[in-house]
Amino acid sequence: MNPLRWHGHAMRRVTVLTGCTALVLTLTGTTAQAGHPDHHPRDTARQTLPADDGWAAHGTGTTGGAAADAERVYTVSTWAEFKAALAVEGTAPRIVKVKGLIDAVSQGCDAFAEPGYDFDAYLEKYAPETWGRETDLSAEPDDSPEGLRRASAARQDQAIKANVPANTTIIGVGRNAGLKGASLQIKGVDNVIVRNLTFESPVDCFPQWDPTDGAQGNWNSEYDSAVVYGSTHVWLDHNTFTDGEHPDSAAPTYFGMLYQQHDGQLDIVRGADHVTASWNVFTEHDKTILIGNSDSESTAAGDRGHLRTTFHHNLFKNLVERAPRVRFGQVDVYNNHFVAGEDYSYSFGVGKESQLVVEHNAFTLPAGVSPAKVLKRWNDAPLTAAHNRVNGRPADLIAAHNAANPATPLRSGAGWTPTLRGKVLPAWAVPFVVDHGAGAGRLR
Repeated sequence: MNPLRWHGHAMRRVTVLTGCTALVLTLTGTTAQAGHPDHHPRDTARQTLPADDGWAAHGTGTTGGAAADAERVYTVSTWAEFKAALAVEGTAPRIVKVKGLIDAVSQGCDAFAEPGYDFDAYLEKYAPETWGRETDLSAEPDDSPEGLRRASAARQDQAIKANVPANTTIIGVGRNAGLKGASLQIKGVDNVIVRNLTFESPVDCFPQWDPTDGAQGNWNSEYDSAVVYGSTHVWLDHNTFTDGEHPDSAAPTYFGMLYQQHDGQLDIVRGADHVTASWNVFTEHDKTILIGNSDSESTAAGDRGHLRTTFHHNLFKNLVERAPRVRFGQVDVYNNHFVAGEDYSYSFGVGKESQLVVEHNAFTLPAGVSPAKVLKRWNDAPLTAAHNRVNGRPADLIAAHNAANPATPLRSGAGWTPTLRGKVLPAWAVPFVVDHGAGAGRLR
């Protein structure tokens, strides 16, 4: 049996036993891509996406800043330096090396507050017993508590977002590099690579109360860790996305609802296309990944035929939902490990005109949680789900869903067959391989 080779160094052979079967793996100290020969440069900052590695390899492929001249290679250790490196003019290739953990909100939320903003005054004015639940706050004047909240939110928005230019590689140096409280905006550009970073989810300092959102109203927040908006050829690899020091479990409750200060970890929206997310960890979050952000015809026109995304060898752990939720796109999800926690709602959201292919994945569910919860139907859209395992056993995810939801069945057959794949592991081998290889700090 030929071993599966991964890019990297410090290789060691490991035999995984399962029943009567043995799988011999050639592991590196940190991994990059299963099933491809070790042909990339030793400098990880100049590595490019291998051929046939998911949708980001389509067409011109994804090279990021691999060809950057020496003067366009930047090593940064502060938020100001990071934004300055991205702001350097021109679209010639660039490499931004992140050293250590960079905190985009080191000064704290108070630094963004508009003079006069007072959260206690906000709670007093918009309490449901006085404001009611029939009128939203959009018409509130600028000098009202809501108006001051809007101004404060705008200041935070400007401070924590960083726009990524075309032909850029952003890569963490070593095992402890990352961005805290930042929102990476990959917007309207082509050819971007992001690797080896820990993203601690940005905390919205000024969530908005919407009394008309649902029967009880809701707190709505902004800021994703990374947004791919109308961009093409994007490779996200060996990153860790987490809520870190600010989990939802620690958030207070106001007006009877969780004071939600997180949005998503990764959004792929507004006609974005040709994206590969590989060997990442997505953990400790609620609304994790959104592909296509609206059912409306105004956005559908730009999303149809786009949003093509591949997820492989990622670890999805202790999430609530949206791993991912999909509209419109041809999305290939293979060789990922999904580990559900106590607040688990679902993994795949089957949305409008989505064309999901879910194959060769492993799911670890707590006792009492049915495989029927893995898929959630938001709209009638066919999908392919085959060769998956739940708690070590083969599982037909569509049949499980349909047995539990006979009034809203899912249809089988996504209508397309993925071809841009590396070596595909059997689902039984996925937990070991992914758990030992995914995430930031495991790339050399």
